[in-house]
Amino acid sequence: MLPNWSAVTIAGKPAHLFDPPGPRRFSLLFLHPVGMESISTNTAYTEQLARHGVACCEPFGARGWWADRICPEFDEQFTPERHLLVNVLPWMRERWPGVVAAAGISMGGQGAVRLGLKYPDLFPVVGSVAGAFDYHEWWGRGTPIDDLYRTREACRQDTAVLQVNPNKYPPHVWFGCDPADQEWYRGNDRLHEKLTAVGIPHTADLTTAAGGHTWEYFDQMAGPLFAFLNEAAAKQARRLM
Repeated sequence: MLPNWSAVTIAGKPAHLFDPPGPRRFSLLFLHPVGMESISTNTAYTEQLARHGVACCEPFGARGWWADRICPEFDEQFTPERHLLVNVLPWMRERWPGVVAAAGISMGGQGAVRLGLKYPDLFPVVGSVAGAFDYHEWWGRGTPIDDLYRTREACRQDTAVLQVNPNKYPPHVWFGCDPADQEWYRGNDRLHEKLTAVGIPHTADLTTAAGGHTWEYFDQMAGPLFAFLNEAAAKQARRLM
């Protein structure tokens, strides 16, 4: 791990924590991608956390797509989403009072945005880098998704795009995807179209190119992601005063 990171256990599940070296501005729930790579060893994201004074909790969710579905890889009785809501979020609020944002990469990016769309009062600030929003396209390929959902349509119904509600939404949404990301770009564009159609404010960067669905792109987008999260969290904090 890089400096200021540590390992903890929350409700019996592992997580990584980042405590900023200076004053804390807000806290971030960061959701890992399907490869379960951790930003605790990533220089680009760790530098942004330190620069913006962000405390971060990065829980482990296996390949459960951060859904409210039982994933045996994660737990036989508790879903990844319930773990976040019942265990991780209260733990974070007790340790770091104030605004909690949610963000992630790929599988984690779609999970963060879906959390915001489903629970905007809990997650008013969300961000996604290369979000795998159309993950129902993976149903039937022999991945854990097949165990989460009975059918491809059941999976599609659970995606972030299908959680959009024009009457209830997070006030601060950011997502980006490389145009060369052939697998996930259409889902990001679809989400952008849906949010625009129903008048939900959001920021979408669907033009920056840096290698497709790669860590080169993920790292390049760390700066824009954290610039948005920092400004949005400050606005949200002023609303709560």
